[in-house]
This record gives sequence, structure tokens and C-alpha cells, in this order.
Amino acid sequence: MRIARTISELASARAAFGVALGFVPTMGALHDGHVALVTAARAANMPVAASIFVNPTQFGPNEDFLAYPRTEAADLAKLEAAGCDLVWLPDVAAMYPADGASTILVAGPAERWEGALRPGHFAGVATVVAKLFGQVRPSHAYFGEKDWQQIQVIARMTADLLLPVTIVPVPTVREADGLALSSRNRFLTAEERRTAPALRAAMTLSVARLRDGVAVPAALAAGVARLGEAGLSPDYFALVHAHSLAPLDVLAPPARLIAAAKLGRIRLLDNAAVC
Repeated sequence: MRIARTISELASARAAFGVALGFVPTMGALHDGHVALVTAARAANMPVAASIFVNPTQFGPNEDFLAYPRTEAADLAKLEAAGCDLVWLPDVAAMYPADGASTILVAGPAERWEGALRPGHFAGVATVVAKLFGQVRPSHAYFGEKDWQQIQVIARMTADLLLPVTIVPVPTVREADGLALSSRNRFLTAEERRTAPALRAAMTLSVARLRDGVAVPAALAAGVARLGEAGLSPDYFALVHAHSLAPLDVLAPPARLIAAAKLGRIRLLDNAAVC
């Protein structure tokens, strides 16, 4: 596995591969969900690159940039074991030069939900991903479906800017009790960890009712009530068009249930296909 820490090292390492290259952008603190992305890329019979960069521009002023876990040695070991061929480890200066003057502005699927709650977040995500695409020059990029809205924002940005990268969603990896894997799960207390699967349970309840023909408001209210019973505080719990993220008042394909809820100081995100 080759490791690059400077633009020149990356260019030299990238030259060893052909046009086809799978890419897994990460912020580190890797878990089995990230490994599944590398595995999916390897299954497509192409070399695989990954990046590790904790991107400051996607964190708000009251968010946990400094507290975000940095576990480089463990991350590199996981990537090597998964069969990753190249890891890009830029510093902030490489990603955001002092004379840089351009940022990608996003609308459409970025406007609601996480976009409304975290102003500037998706502009930071889109900007760093576009930079990584330009640096690594992948043919395919793999993203976990847990961050469903993020995938739609990146897919829209990639299409709008005519970037020659195919965006590949990979199903969410879960614990046995249904909790979606996330780097932030490590911050849950033991009691919170026992409670956290209630988000998935509430979503499963609402999805079942929607598929049974229950009206959208009533089906969503059942899930929100289940969250309240478990002690979770929802930021949103919504049925949306799977790609535009526009809210749906009537069930119509392609529909996705998306949710975010606070449990202590941790925000849990999840989503589920409905139809």
C-alpha cells in the first residue's frame, strides 16, 4: 500500500494506476462501514485509493472539529488489511492553500434537513470532495448510504460540474441491533448505546405503516412518538423524494425516510428506502 502526504507524492503514486480507480474519501476514525466501501471498490476489479482528511470547512462554529477522533495508525492498518492500494493523507495547507479563493456553493438537495441545521456544511463537503476528485482523479467514488443527503449533494455537484466520476452508493453497515455504524458512536455512553437502536426501530415502524397505506403524517407521527418514548429528541423525521430531498406529503416513489435525533450530546443519523 502506497502512502502519499504531498501533492507531488500523490501525483507520482497515482501515475502507477490506469484510468480506472476506485476512491473512498474519509475523515478517518475508520470502522467496518468504511472497510465495506473499500471492499465494494475492490469487487469492481479496480485498484482502490482512500483519503484521510478531517475537513475543517464542513464543521460549524459550535461543532466538534477539534474533538473529532484522529486514529491514523489504526486507520492505515484497516485500509491495508482491506486491500487498499493508495492512501492520500493531505494536510490543511495542501487542501486549502493560503491564496485559495474558490468555494463550491450548493443548493437543491443541500437546502433542507442537514443543510438547514448546519449552514455551510454541504458547501464544505462539496468543496473538499471536488478538490479530492481533482487530486486523486478517480473513475468511481464510493460513499456510504448512512449519509444519504450527502450522497445526493455530491452526486448533484458531480453531475452539474461534469466531473468524470461515477458516484457509487454502498448500503449502510449496521451493528447486530440495527444501529448504523458511525465514527461518533464511540462517544456514546454505555446507557446511550443501549438506547441508540431506538432510532432504527422508530424508522422501521414508520416505514411499515407507510407501506401498509397509512397516511404520511400519521405514519411519521408514530415514529416520532416512539423516539420520544425512548428519550431521543428528533431534529427531523421526514419522508422525502430520494434524490431531491423535497418533503413528500403523499407516498410516491422514489421515497426515502430520513431522520436525525439527539441522544445526549451525540446526533444520530439514519435513513431507509420506502418505495
